Amino acid sequence: MQLALELPQRASFRGEDFFVADSNRMAVAMIDRWPDWPSHALAVVGPKASGKSHLAAVWQARSGAGNIPVDAVGARSRLMMHDNPAVIVEDADLALADGRLDPVDLFHLYNWIRERQGFLLMSGHTPPARWETTLPDLRSRLSSMPIVTIDSPDDTLLAALMVKRLADRQLRVEPKLVEFVITRIERSFSAMEQVVTALDRESLARKKPITIPLARTVMASLSDS
Repeated sequence: MQLALELPQRASFRGEDFFVADSNRMAVAMIDRWPDWPSHALAVVGPKASGKSHLAAVWQARSGAGNIPVDAVGARSRLMMHDNPAVIVEDADLALADGRLDPVDLFHLYNWIRERQGFLLMSGHTPPARWETTLPDLRSRLSSMPIVTIDSPDDTLLAALMVKRLADRQLRVEPKLVEFVITRIERSFSAMEQVVTALDRESLARKKPITIPLARTVMASLSDS
């Protein structure tokens, strides 16, 4: 199998590259559709390291939105966003679950933005209807929120991301090595990140370039652990 490593890219507010592939194409299309969204609020849902933060940064560049830390959601965030009621709240599901995000504050922020005809972009690992909250009014808002999903990556996207992650570490590898790794790991962003980190560490320890034999050793070690 020959993997195509070239994918369309989007620049984010932070200057990072976001690869467009089948797994995230619908989410990208909704970001491109702004401000013609079906609602003032939108949830981006996907697994860890799937690109939710990058996509939020792409929207931030387009909208001028403020990215509010979960522990700052509340009256202070509304004051900060007074001139531009466009807000990003990332990993809202985890923050609600561990108490860093007050459901009352999120409820008031949601309504405040709607009253000012602004926009709220939230991200999470699961659909908002499944986020933990005992506040009935917030649960109602979350359950009705439009969702775009970033699905599990295909081989092409994983390969492109692997090349990018290695290049970020000043490491260059042959396409055959990328294909060798990608076709032998779990199809997930976190598995790819784990392999890249391990390859970098082992290459530095041995003071050798990354080759297929080295990759085979690293992957066997990861499998054993």
